[in-house]
Amino acid sequence: MKIYTRTGDRGETSLLGGSRVVKNDPRIEAYGTVDELNSFIGVARAAWPASPIDDELHRVQSDLFTIGAFLAAPNGRFETAPRARIAQIESAIDAMERELTPLTNFILPGGSPAAASLHVARTVCRRAERLVVALDDASAPMETTIAYLNRLSDYLFVAARFANARHGVADVGWKPDRA
Repeated sequence: MKIYTRTGDRGETSLLGGSRVVKNDPRIEAYGTVDELNSFIGVARAAWPASPIDDELHRVQSDLFTIGAFLAAPNGRFETAPRARIAQIESAIDAMERELTPLTNFILPGGSPAAASLHVARTVCRRAERLVVALDDASAPMETTIAYLNRLSDYLFVAARFANARHGVADVGWKPDRA
């Protein structure tokens, strides 16, 4: 099987199930951004080999493929990530937060390479969430998808702080310029 098909050369692509849409269709934008998020999580994992959160990040990447398939198949052919994963992500957030100092102000994204990558992933996750919300689908699976992405962005924020702490890099607090 060849990687190229030439079927998208005129700006269209196929959803799972066969229907053709333009490549900037809101559904394509949504699952394309979920794919981008998955790639940035891969970058974060590569920046921190053998991290204590690598197994969870691997599960998140698998969840994102599931969500991408769900978004790419508007006919209900695929399910979204299970709702139980949201509770698991919350538990992972709680575990990391036990090792962190409480936040007293906003922090600037950055720090260690792993933390910086996780901050980028967090912002892409927020964009993916906005694009999924824009699909204006009130079905239960879509609500689960939105809740998952919302919680995942929280997870990625805490994971970035956790990565900095584990690498001995202090978070940099934002100080507004009052000039």
